[in-house]
Amino acid sequence: MIAPGVKPLRLLVVEDDPNLNNQLVEALKDAGYAVDSARDGEEGHFLGDTEPYDAVVLDIGLPKMDGLSVLEQWRKDGRKMPVLLLTARDRWSDKVAGIDAGADDYVAKPFHMEEVLARLRALVRRSAGHASNEIECGPVRLDTKAGRVTVHGTLVKLTSHELRLISYLMHHIGRVVSRTELVEHLYDQDFDRDSNTIEVFVGRVRRKLGVDIIQTIRGLGYTVGMTSDAG
Repeated sequence: MIAPGVKPLRLLVVEDDPNLNNQLVEALKDAGYAVDSARDGEEGHFLGDTEPYDAVVLDIGLPKMDGLSVLEQWRKDGRKMPVLLLTARDRWSDKVAGIDAGADDYVAKPFHMEEVLARLRALVRRSAGHASNEIECGPVRLDTKAGRVTVHGTLVKLTSHELRLISYLMHHIGRVVSRTELVEHLYDQDFDRDSNTIEVFVGRVRRKLGVDIIQTIRGLGYTVGMTSDAG
């Protein structure tokens, strides 16, 4: 049984304070995210510029390159992932500057970890075009807040990796998702990207769901919510 709050996403945390960085990373991993982290602006900018993150938690006050500069450069280069800013500053002008630089939301320090998690869930839902915590495809329902999948109202027991996979596909209903994209978004940098793990998980999820909502598109990948002659 998966713990409540598991998500299908890969996140980046850019925070220079070692303790807060570790707390954020551990809290996000406990919630089921795959997480990479950086402790200065240059490293954070590089990771965000070269890896396909679903969302970023970005501190404003960073060494080497401040958070606003990192964000502005990402947006200038066309990086569109949602960004949640962390700031210890109380001045409204700083918050406005963050939003104008391309931030999607912000949290002022000190904060409650649950608020960060809730705001991230909302950002990811909106970026995928979903207004609700629940996503449905036929008899399959995904509760993104609780990290639960049901079929015809019956809970399906999935491992964390199986849940990440079906969740990512259901966040992108109607779009073909390649194996490479799944690997890049579901796992952190240490994952063996040459393995056939994705194919194994797809087979397991299909069996556990017991309904045929995951379609294989030969040579392209997988999709949910579409029909295909490929098998």
